[in-house]
Parts: sequence; C-alpha cells; structure tokens
Amino acid sequence: MIMSKRRVLATIALAVCTIMVGCYYAAPEPAARALIALNRMSASLAKPPPVSVGPHQVHYLDGGKGETVVLLHGIFAEKDHWVDFARPLTKHYRIIAPDLPGFGESSRHADQSYNYTEQVERLAQFLDAIGVKRAHIAGNSMGGTIAALFAIRYPERVLSVGLIGAPHGIRTPIASEMDQIIEANRPSPLIARTPEEFDQLLAMVFKNEPFLPYPIRKRAQTLAIDNAASNERLWREQKNDRFLLDREIDQLKAPTLVLWGDADRSFHVSGADVLKRRLANADVRVLKDVGHLPMMETPSASASAYRAFVSQHSSAPTTVNSPAANPK
Repeated sequence: MIMSKRRVLATIALAVCTIMVGCYYAAPEPAARALIALNRMSASLAKPPPVSVGPHQVHYLDGGKGETVVLLHGIFAEKDHWVDFARPLTKHYRIIAPDLPGFGESSRHADQSYNYTEQVERLAQFLDAIGVKRAHIAGNSMGGTIAALFAIRYPERVLSVGLIGAPHGIRTPIASEMDQIIEANRPSPLIARTPEEFDQLLAMVFKNEPFLPYPIRKRAQTLAIDNAASNERLWREQKNDRFLLDREIDQLKAPTLVLWGDADRSFHVSGADVLKRRLANADVRVLKDVGHLPMMETPSASASAYRAFVSQHSSAPTTVNSPAANPK
C-alpha cells in the first residue's frame, strides 16, 4: 500500500502521541520526574547537590537573585510544594526550598528524632552549609512553626517570618476537625495507607484541590503509602509537641505575616485572632475559601501578598550566593 507523505507524517504523529499517553499512565514515575523538572525550570529553580547536616543529606531547590527567602514545607510534604508560589518571587529574591531532614528526598533515619528542637538546629546548620547568614524565613504548618521557633532562637538571622497557612501548635478557641480527631485518639487523616485514604488526605488539606497531573498525583500517593509506618512515628513526635508554639509565640519579635485559610480543617481559623492579639508586630490575614495549603491552592495571590510584605522588611544583602545555584 502506498501512503502519501502527509498520511505517513500523521501516522507517525499519532504513534508518538499514543506512546506518550501510554507512558503518562503506564510509567508515571519517569513522567513525574520530567514534569517536576519542567515546573522547577519554569520557576527559575535548580536542584544543587545535597549538603550534609549531621547524618542527613539535605536536598533543596535554589534559584533567583537578591535577598534570601527560605521556604519550609509542612509535615509529610516536600520542597516542590513551593514551586508555583516561588515562580513570581525568583525575579526579586533568592529562593531556597529544602526538603527538611526526615522528609522528601532528604535522609530519614530510624535512630534520629525529628522534633522541633532538633529541626530548628538542623535548619541553622543547613543555612550555614549553603552560606546563608540572614534571610526571610517562611513556612507552612510544621514549617511555619520551625520558622517561628528559628526566629525566636536566632533573631539576628531572621529578617521576617511568613506563616503561609496556619502554623502547627496554636491553641484555637474553636477546636478544628483535626483537634477532634486527636482528642478521640483516631488515626491521623494525614497518614495514607491506601489510595482511598490518600484521597481523604487531599480533601483534608485543600478546600479547592489544585490540578495535579496523573503522574504527580500517582507518585505522591505511592510515596505516602510506602512511608505510612515511618510517618506514624513522626506524627507521634508532632503530637508530643502539639502546643509548643502556643507556649513560645509571645517571644516572636520579627515582623510576621500570617495567611490563614478560613476553610482550614487542620487548624481552626479562630487561631488567626489569637495571633493577632499576641503578636504586636504581625500582619494577620484570613483567606476566604482557602484550606491548609494556600501556597498550593492560591499560589499567585499568596505569593503576591508575601512579596509585598517582604519588600517592607528588606535590608542590605548579607548572604553568599552561588552563581551555579542561581539560574537566570
């Protein structure tokens, strides 16, 4: 059979598309890696070699130029959860987003504790290792608590604190759904052992779940299920420090931005009033129809609010920037 050139090209294009679609669903891990790399590149973020922090190898993203902004993820989360939030910021700031020790690609050791005291000191060691002397520190949930505790422990190293989503550890006047689950000694909804529980996890942290390409969602589901037993240990450590921030928050003197979703099921929005009352140097904002992860659910709006806040609390650069780690 003789085929026209146009038909041959169309057949080849169809075959290529079929193969790509097949890989997208049949081999989600390679597809996920490719999508993650493209997303980082679009945000001008690179992934330098990991650095040593004690027995841990800490992986991180690094990009942009200017004063340094450090972004800290929450429990069972990872550095790439910040990429969409970071995209408009790398034009103005150097963005550092680590996988905190015990999470993401960074090392997790059975004989190590991952409580807040240890993680604050590891953050100091990590910043020393990459040459950052002073920075704006922001975080979500567990990461927000580490940011606040770091600013209390090392005030000379912190230009500002950003709580992008509710921090862990504030006693709220109204109990959240998570508080009720903990008080009833029920299993954590943040630990997924099955695909169905993973779907419930996403429903817990998002009011409006952002689009997650199938390979990304499948990769996250697999990692969550594979790490369920280990995650249970880390969850117990967090519960032991359940209201640590509530005891320490009055010592936070750094300028602080609080973005708290009014649909947060983990930490009730009534906690925003607690921070407004107890932090004289804080800009506290409630985000309408937003859940626990505003940097993923409303990345552009959250980043815009954060950039405006950071611009008010800048100083002369005091960081060491590596040209190789700061793609243009």
